[in-house]
Amino acid sequence: MSGLARPLSAGAEAGPGLRQRLAANGIDGTTLLLVPAILFTFALFVYPALYGLWLSLRPMKGGLLANYQRFFADPFLYDTIFKTLEIAIPVTLVNIVVAVPLALEVRHLRWQRLLTTILVIPITLGTVLTAEGMLNYLGPLGWLNRGLELAGIIGEPLRLLHNYWGLFISQAILGFPFAFLLTLSYVTGIDPSLENAAAVLGAGPRQRFRAILLPLLASGLATTFCLSFVQVFSVYPSAVLVGAPAGATRVMAIAAYHAAYEEYDYSMGSAIAIIMALVQVVIVVLVLKGQSRLYRGPAAAGKG
Repeated sequence: MSGLARPLSAGAEAGPGLRQRLAANGIDGTTLLLVPAILFTFALFVYPALYGLWLSLRPMKGGLLANYQRFFADPFLYDTIFKTLEIAIPVTLVNIVVAVPLALEVRHLRWQRLLTTILVIPITLGTVLTAEGMLNYLGPLGWLNRGLELAGIIGEPLRLLHNYWGLFISQAILGFPFAFLLTLSYVTGIDPSLENAAAVLGAGPRQRFRAILLPLLASGLATTFCLSFVQVFSVYPSAVLVGAPAGATRVMAIAAYHAAYEEYDYSMGSAIAIIMALVQVVIVVLVLKGQSRLYRGPAAAGKG
């Protein structure tokens, strides 16, 4: 018996094991499952961002901030900020304005899944196929212009491509399914009994939307705006294929590509990419701050 007691007492004196010590600090098996995700995020997002920042501070000529000084001193470069915003903000607003009433209508339909599938088809097409379809339908010799000319509505083809509107239409087509799916997910999470109660009390459709749906959707719409805005802000292929890359649609991504792969100035290209990220962060912070000031309350009301 004494021989058995000695190992037990020795184990007790050794103290808690590694698992117990980790658990005492709030680290258990479930927490450790986050390690691969953290490493993945660091490898694909954090490290490239830090490396890009470091590269932007090593200009080919000049001091530490020479690339940033050059960017804001050259109107041809810093104007790309406003040209990108002129595309990203209107497209995002149009997609959300169209998505909200459509989502409110679709949630009550019996064939909701079928209609949702049809509306999200543009996501599967990709940028190149969408641009090719626009060239066939909206080009000078496309079906739309030919039909309008045969009907006698127009005398010459409409210029809908290789300008601002070509990129606008392309991004609206590609971005709408994303905005619609997000909006639909928030709309279907609102308890219908809230609207029914308001209707019983005499509130009309507009009053119900303004007093019930809009406050409950405020947080979701702000998130949808931010995600859609970031998606459109980084546009590049559509700006080249159906836009005017040397003029109205010379967005920041084109300027970064030109600096890095045509002028072979990778530090300048990195500086433009860092400025792109900062502009997006500023817009996202302003939208979220504005949403929190306009409405403070529950983000949504579940169905129960």
